[in-house]
Amino acid sequence: MAIVEKDREFKFTADDFNFLRKLSNEHSGIQVPDERFDMFYSRLSKRVRKLGLTNFKEYCQYLKDHPEHEFTEFINAITTNLTAFFREMHHFDYIRDVVIPEILVRNKASKQIRVWSAGCSTGEEPYSIAITLLENVPSDWDIKILATDLDTNVLQTASEGIYTEDRVSELPESVLKQWFMRGKASQSGQVKVRPQLQQIIQFKKLNLIQDWPMKCHFDFIFCRNVLIYFDRETKTALAKRYAQMLSSRSWLFIGHSESLNQLSNEFELVACTSYRKNT
Repeated sequence: MAIVEKDREFKFTADDFNFLRKLSNEHSGIQVPDERFDMFYSRLSKRVRKLGLTNFKEYCQYLKDHPEHEFTEFINAITTNLTAFFREMHHFDYIRDVVIPEILVRNKASKQIRVWSAGCSTGEEPYSIAITLLENVPSDWDIKILATDLDTNVLQTASEGIYTEDRVSELPESVLKQWFMRGKASQSGQVKVRPQLQQIIQFKKLNLIQDWPMKCHFDFIFCRNVLIYFDRETKTALAKRYAQMLSSRSWLFIGHSESLNQLSNEFELVACTSYRKNT
C-alpha cells in the first residue's frame, strides 16, 4: 500500500511516519506497515496538539530533543490495546478442564500456581485468569499472576480495576455478583473488581524484546495477539524465551490469528491456539 499524504490539521508526511515507525520498531520490535499511517496520525495528533506544535516534523524533532519527557507518551499513544473479559473463552475452558486438574496433581507438594499474562493491556485478561483460578483451585493454594505491558497508561487502568458497565455487560450475573462491585452515586455506571482478584495480580511494565527480570518458572503463559506485531526473527526468539520461562510440560496460549508453526519445535499444539512445552 502506498502512503497517501492528505491535507490535515497537522502536516504529516511519509518522512515523519518513517521516522516514527523506525523509532517504534527499534524500541519495541513491533512492525508498523504502511496501513498504519492514518492510525499514527490519529493517535499522535493529540500529542502534537497538547504540546502546542504546528506539524509532525516539529513533533519528531521534539522526540529527538526531549526523549525523557515524551518517549513514554509516544509509545503509549501508538500501542494497540484491544481486550475484553474472557476473550477467546475456549482458552479459559481449557484451563478449567485440563490445565488446573493437572496442576493440582503436579504441584500438590508446593500448592503454588504461577502465571504470566504478557501484554495484559487494561487488565481484563489477567482478571479473567484470576477468576478462573479462584473458582477452581482450593483456597489454601498460593496463586500469583504477573501481568505485564509496555504501555504505562493501560497498566494504571489495570491496577485500579475500574471499568464501565458496558465492559462487563456480557458476563453472567453470577460472575458479576461474585467478582465485581457496582459503583454508586458519582461512580454509577462503573464496576470495580473485588480485592481478592487484585491481591493475586502484580502489574509491571515490561518490554518483551528487552531483558526479563523474572526468576521463577510459570505454569502457563498468556501471550495473545502480541506475536502478530513482530517480525519472524523476533517471534522465533520470543517463542524460545517463553519455553525457557515455562515449567516442564507447561502451557502457552496465543491469539486466534497466531501460530507457532515453523517458529518453534519446543511446543506441541494441544487445542485451538493452545500449546504445550514438549519437555
